[in-house]
Amino acid sequence: MKTIAAPDASPKARKEHLLHVLVAEHGKALLAYAEKMLSDRHLAEDIVQETLIRAWNHTERLYSTEGSVRGWLLTVTRNLVIDRLRSAPSRYETLGADNQDSTQRDHADAVLASVEAIGLLRMLSVEHREVLVHTYLCGRTVQETAGILGIPAGTVKSRQHYALCNLRTRARARAGAHAE
Repeated sequence: MKTIAAPDASPKARKEHLLHVLVAEHGKALLAYAEKMLSDRHLAEDIVQETLIRAWNHTERLYSTEGSVRGWLLTVTRNLVIDRLRSAPSRYETLGADNQDSTQRDHADAVLASVEAIGLLRMLSVEHREVLVHTYLCGRTVQETAGILGIPAGTVKSRQHYALCNLRTRARARAGAHAE
């Protein structure tokens, strides 16, 4: 990161300088990252703005030598996007959709995909299904899943790998059967 303002500058001046440096060095990357996850430029800009506000409020973290500044900023951005996506249904927002009224859209494809996904998950062993539920549906890490299930992290990774392979095979078989 570029040099921070001179130590004799006021704390506010140092923070403002830091904010300009962060925007110059990381602004485009943060915006691209948020926009990719949200598929909405305006919401992505809001997320980046909130990320920079958090950076402003936690300058001591940015001055520390632990980890990278960009890594911290991207983590904050990701967490804000996840929070936004999780809260969107409760506010009746549709993220990344073309301003259609949600009552006018046909949900049949989404319902059908959900039913098929549930059917495929039920075909898995309990052990494989548990790992996928914890890691994908609950958003837990491998370590968190291992702790909850009381198994080694390597076993979680292995079960996840074989479960996904099994799902892919079964999904292809179903797609082939529907094509006939």
